[in-house]
Amino acid sequence: MVMGHAPQLNRRSFVLGTAAIGSGLALGIPFGGPTAVYAADGTPEVNAWVVIRPDETVVVRIARSEMGQGTLTGLAQLVAEELECDWSRVTTEYPTPGQSVARKRVWGDFSTGGSRGVRTSHDYVRKGGAAARLMLIQAAANEWAAPVSECATSKGVITHVPSGRTITYGKVAEAAAKLQPPADVKLKDPKDWIIAGKPLKRLDTVEKTNGKMIYGADIKLPGMLNAAIKDCPVFGGTLKSFDDSKILGMKGVKKVVRVGESAVAVVADTWWHAKSALEAMPVVWDDGKNASVSSESIGKWLQEGLDAAQPAFVGNKAGDVKAAFAGAAKTVEAVYAYPYQNHATMEPMNATVLYTAEKCEVWTGTQNGEAVFAAAVEASGLPSDKCEVYKIMPGGGFGRRGMTDYVRQAVAIAKQMPGTPIKLMWSREEDMLHGRYHPITQSKLVGAFDADNNLIGLHMRISGQSILASVRPEGMQNGMDPVTFQGLNASGEAAIGYTVPNLLIDHSMRNPHVPPGFWRGVNVNQNAIYLESFMDELAHSVGQDPLEFRRKLMTKHPKHLAVLNAVAERIGWTTPAPQGVFRGICQHMGFGSYVAAATEISVTGGNKIKIHRIVAATDPGYAVNPWQIDRQIAGSFVYGLSALFYGECTVKGGRIEQENFDTYQSMTMKEMPKVESILMPSGGFWGGVGEPTICVAAPAVLNAYFAATGKRIRSVPLKNHDIIFA
Repeated sequence: MVMGHAPQLNRRSFVLGTAAIGSGLALGIPFGGPTAVYAADGTPEVNAWVVIRPDETVVVRIARSEMGQGTLTGLAQLVAEELECDWSRVTTEYPTPGQSVARKRVWGDFSTGGSRGVRTSHDYVRKGGAAARLMLIQAAANEWAAPVSECATSKGVITHVPSGRTITYGKVAEAAAKLQPPADVKLKDPKDWIIAGKPLKRLDTVEKTNGKMIYGADIKLPGMLNAAIKDCPVFGGTLKSFDDSKILGMKGVKKVVRVGESAVAVVADTWWHAKSALEAMPVVWDDGKNASVSSESIGKWLQEGLDAAQPAFVGNKAGDVKAAFAGAAKTVEAVYAYPYQNHATMEPMNATVLYTAEKCEVWTGTQNGEAVFAAAVEASGLPSDKCEVYKIMPGGGFGRRGMTDYVRQAVAIAKQMPGTPIKLMWSREEDMLHGRYHPITQSKLVGAFDADNNLIGLHMRISGQSILASVRPEGMQNGMDPVTFQGLNASGEAAIGYTVPNLLIDHSMRNPHVPPGFWRGVNVNQNAIYLESFMDELAHSVGQDPLEFRRKLMTKHPKHLAVLNAVAERIGWTTPAPQGVFRGICQHMGFGSYVAAATEISVTGGNKIKIHRIVAATDPGYAVNPWQIDRQIAGSFVYGLSALFYGECTVKGGRIEQENFDTYQSMTMKEMPKVESILMPSGGFWGGVGEPTICVAAPAVLNAYFAATGKRIRSVPLKNHDIIFA
């Protein structure tokens, strides 16, 4: 998911507060010096990343958000590795975005998405740990009046090697905090890691299993009231009227407030009282011009964009496709489609806000603390130094909690009840009806062969929605959304893995009124289905083995080929499958990592699929915690297979039809196949692991289904084709 959009603000106070972003991020460790900076509990910081308490507890500050993906533990491992502390004494805490802005953005980027939590912050957090280690050594050397070169560290203990004297980090932490940080630090070679790169237990697991973990829905403040909200179910519609006289006498109801132009909220002593009153209150909506939009009308509009005569943005081009098609001995054509899908997090959107004329405080689970901070500044009307955001563990993110709409609503409600903490909680129905959905697209693919059955041309036209046009228009490039081409680019972190002499990949942008968002894996999901299913089609059309067909196109893409070969070998591609079992294979690239999958399935009755096993290979460059990566891969297949079999949001009367889990399903434990992960970090780059393998789940199964039945499925979910789990 490509996250990190902080709203564009006009408030001069916020702009001034963030003006020094560049200088603060250079090393990520500018704090220290003659006057120590103290943490909330009175312990002096060694630097912005590290606090060492007198009892030798090491507190590592983590700016990114933990959502179950393991970023918190992985980043702590990287800091602890360079710090050379005792891992058993490590704990973590979130700094606040308000503190970060006040300190010239010392903690860098707070956004967490696109599998960027580790891969785009590893350098400066490691430098934070390394700098803290050097400062602690210097403090000990000063106390002993000894050269730094004579001192060594291990597990939080500094040793003066010639004399054998030792001292712990906790004993010199305050002295170290007063030292000038080093101007430059040398990072360890990953081959020398002893904490990073190791399969360590996650730091957040215990509290998640014993019930101690606090999520946004758990927040309780003295005197707090609860709010339930309804927004116009048709995107773009408005609130016409409501009759609060019908509910003001109901139990617990305190106030009814309009929220913006399109929503109304009820505030009560409990959330259930608020929700019950809201359901009983007569509300009239003005659905507006989008009330006639349906899935059928959207689909027809997108289909029109597949015509090559329609204008399109070019994302990748080589050679002359038109000429290749004109001289081709054979062409193959197919049209694929991918629907809207909901993030469907277990915990609905929520935020707690305490607003006064002097302060606006927000407690919420978020993927981007800085975006929430900016939203609070803008919605409250207060300067940045009078706002603060406290990040709480979110009950699922998947891209949805990178948005700030629910926070803005909570602030708007709290402003109408100054001095009273207000917790806004969306109902499940509100959450499902007002998502930021996986973008809807279609794709037409045409391949051209010469007389020797060599692929000489490929045109891939994508018609559909742009995320950036809606969410982050400043990221557009001359009107084009580059994110649309994830996994199809000529180079970069999401590059195509094939060389075709004549290639054209373009996008006819068509943006329906249903708002898109960064849905876990984002555009590599449908792009992998389109490209990898079509590669199978092309192979079978000329009677070639799908693996060998791909290999011939991948000689200039060794890392793509390596993961493909790894899954082929593990699945036993060149040996006969068991009786009644069929195989599918695919590869792709996303978020800086190379991934591939191979699967074995059986089909009964033509429509009942049993997935026996999936083999997945990942090359992320470096592996910070192999156990976490293995579990992330397995978890990604839950997401990818759920989307393949069940995931679809349809539109009728301008609104989303699926309002709860009875109509928007996820796969069950008994449907989950065995997942065998192959981790093959080749070094030299940093890729993501939370999202890449989602995209190879569907095409591997779709290709295996074709091998089993001879039927090519070109649209998902499979439930629409009456295909189910066995």
